Amino acid sequence: MKALNPDLSGKLLIAMPGMGDPRFDHAVIFICAHSDEGAMGLIVNKPATEVRFSDLLEQLEITPDPGLRDIRVHLGGPVEESRGFVLHTTDYTSDQGTLQVDEGTAMTATLDVLEEIAHGRGPKSSLLALGYAGWGPGQLESELAQNGWLIGEAQHAVVFGRANEHKWAAALKGLGIDPLSLSPTSGTA
Repeated sequence: MKALNPDLSGKLLIAMPGMGDPRFDHAVIFICAHSDEGAMGLIVNKPATEVRFSDLLEQLEITPDPGLRDIRVHLGGPVEESRGFVLHTTDYTSDQGTLQVDEGTAMTATLDVLEEIAHGRGPKSSLLALGYAGWGPGQLESELAQNGWLIGEAQHAVVFGRANEHKWAAALKGLGIDPLSLSPTSGTA
């Protein structure tokens, strides 16, 4: 059976101001999977300020190579917040399972990707997220119909860039929208 709505895998969801859920305030979410059964994505602009990559490696008993840079850990969403997901470029594939999202982006949720990153052999660009955003059948479509989100094309700098505080505005500008023109309330003229 063909889906009634287009597949949003590989697209960005950009939260509208005043959407009502503080967990998604100014969120930019990369959609990893979308079907009639629901959707799954990772918030790409909310850093986990309490967790460092080096701390996670220590917890997992992975010894990184000397001089390895500390990659930023993100809060991927409110579901399974203790589970890690690595969103990355397609130059890396895990033997244990990588989901190819689109021609340039993939997601791996197995320990081996962290080991490879720790030893400098991982993907060229990556983002580590704890937890994910999930929607049941029809839930995301309902939120879209209620104007809770805008849909945009994924831009490498927005997904993998380090300037988290600018990703929401950059994603909107990618749609040709000035963030200052969006109002958190609706009204009548």
